Amino acid sequence: MTAPRASRHDDRRRTFPALPPRPGPDDTGSVATSWWGNAWVESMEGSALDPARLRRGRAYAGRGHVDAITVTPGRVMAYVHGSRPRPYRTEIRLRTLGDDGWEDLLDAAAARPDHIAALLDKNMPHALAATADLLPTAGDLTPDCSCPDDGLPCKHAAALCYQTARLLDQDPFVLFLMRGRGEHEILADLTRRNATRSAAERGTAPPPMPTVDAATALAPRALPALPPPFPPPPDPGRPPVYPHTPGAPDPLALDLLATEAAVRAHTFLTTGIDPVDGLTPWQDAVRLAAAHPGSGLTASTRALYRDLAAGTGQGPTDLARAVAAWRQGGLAGLTVLEQAWDPPAGPFDRARPALIAADFPHLRPWRNRLSGPSLQLRFGRDGLWYGYESDRDREDWWPRGTPDTDPVGALTALLGR
Repeated sequence: MTAPRASRHDDRRRTFPALPPRPGPDDTGSVATSWWGNAWVESMEGSALDPARLRRGRAYAGRGHVDAITVTPGRVMAYVHGSRPRPYRTEIRLRTLGDDGWEDLLDAAAARPDHIAALLDKNMPHALAATADLLPTAGDLTPDCSCPDDGLPCKHAAALCYQTARLLDQDPFVLFLMRGRGEHEILADLTRRNATRSAAERGTAPPPMPTVDAATALAPRALPALPPPFPPPPDPGRPPVYPHTPGAPDPLALDLLATEAAVRAHTFLTTGIDPVDGLTPWQDAVRLAAAHPGSGLTASTRALYRDLAAGTGQGPTDLARAVAAWRQGGLAGLTVLEQAWDPPAGPFDRARPALIAADFPHLRPWRNRLSGPSLQLRFGRDGLWYGYESDRDREDWWPRGTPDTDPVGALTALLGR
């Protein structure tokens, strides 16, 4: 059994969403703004038998009682809300153009480039509309409604007619569709006629239009394999030298950022891991400062620390302490510096007896920390012990030494034994 083919775009059926209510009173001003929209309204009003129904239909249209409008050749249809809960199905029918009428209309349009330009600009030339009696006149519109009112037109049909005039204001191709042909069909025909006319003027036949069957164009096919990627360079490389220009960013800062970006890109290219992914701005600032050697020794380093501290809302001392923690243990070391936590029973509880057995002075416990007068051990969530020092009895702790899984080893390294 053959699978059904997907339906093509139907150029001869268009549905427009409901137009919003018109501002202001319903019975003032013109409904349409274009000359062809007003001609549509006049053709309906010219054959109306009851002006009161027209006023009520105008009010219905102005208040947005007309739902989405569907336009097909010779027919305009919509559901119109009246006094009852259920809307009425309302139609306006008109005669479509025959083949001769379309030939005259399209020949006239193709002969005048300004006519085509006007249509593409959503404008309707008077001369073109008169070529084939495109606009309806009095008596050309036939209303039909499911309501019990047999007026010609009833207020629901009048409302639909007024709203259709607003559609014509926006797009005159709606009028062409009412007369039998859609926009894409008309533009394709005009393109063909222009090509034929141009070829005839040059004395040559128009070249055949190249076409591809849709089934062939959309058929699945195997694509060639991608070429292998270029090998990554052995190192990130160095950025160019940035000159110092008045009012421009500091060249040393630009050099640092460019170098960091190159290292980050090279790491991601070779390992698939972004070393900065997931860091907060403060953590990234600490990482940048820690990667720059010579803390406090050069003017460029002091400027770097000052700018990074100011940019993160921290003081230079706080940044320097955080840099020491980062150099001690990376992100885990910075976390140990900034966060106190309650470790579960186990290694932390066994640390004090082990230190006393190794003849170290008594350290008082508080959460994940063991503190003495000038020495401190902090137990990290990674299972390592981090050493800290302070001036005696000042509680001004700074990271020192190398982290160790053994508290005795961490304290021994801290004391330099």
